[in-house]
Amino acid sequence: MTNSLSFKYLKRWSWLGAIAVTACGHKPPPAAAPQVTSPLPTAGISGQQVIVVPFTLIAAEDSLRWEAALGNRRVVLGRADSIVETLLTARSPEVSWVGPEELRRAARRAPGIATDPDQLGTAILRAKTLMIVPDPLRSQLRTLAALAGSGGSRWAFVPAALIFRRKGMDVPPVGTAELTVVLADTRTGRVGWRTVATGEGTDPWSALTRAVKSLTPGLP
Repeated sequence: MTNSLSFKYLKRWSWLGAIAVTACGHKPPPAAAPQVTSPLPTAGISGQQVIVVPFTLIAAEDSLRWEAALGNRRVVLGRADSIVETLLTARSPEVSWVGPEELRRAARRAPGIATDPDQLGTAILRAKTLMIVPDPLRSQLRTLAALAGSGGSRWAFVPAALIFRRKGMDVPPVGTAELTVVLADTRTGRVGWRTVATGEGTDPWSALTRAVKSLTPGLP
C-alpha cells in the first residue's frame, strides 16, 4: 500500500511539473523597458562656457516619407543646429552656450589650425560603450574650444546622431526623434554624460523640438 501511494504521489507531481514546464516554455518574452532620457546636468556646468557642436548625422526611416522635409542635407543640418541652440539657450540660461555658427567663425579665423566643425567625426560618439573621445576628434574639439567664444571651454555638447523612426501605423505617420547627445571634456576627452533624448511629432522639427525639451524636464 505504501508503494502504491508513493507511486500515485510521484505520478501526480510529475504531471503538474510537466504542465509548469510547458507553461514556462510558452511564456512571452518580457517587454523591453522604455528608454528614459537622462536630464542635462546643468548644475555641473552652470556658469561655464560650453561649445555646441553642429550635427553631422541625421537619418530617417523610409516609411515616414519625410523625404521632402529632409531632402536638402545642408538646410536640414542647419535647421537642427538652430533648434538645439535656441532651446538650450532659452531653457538653460545658467550655461554660457557657444553655438555652431561661432565655432565656424573661429575655424575660419584659424585656417590650417582648426578643423571645419561641419567636418568633425562626431557620429562615432553614438556608440554607447565609447567613454573616451578618440583622436583626432579629441584634439579637434580641444582646439575649437580654445578658439571659440572667450576661449577655454571645458565642455562640448555634441549631438552625435539624430534618427527618426516611425511609431505605429498612423496616417499621417508619427515619427519618434532619437537624439543621441554627449557632454565631452575637451581637455581629457572623457565622456561625462550621455543620453538618448526622444520626442514624437508628425514632422521632423516638432519631434526634434520635443526631444530637446526632454533634456530639461519641469519646463513647458
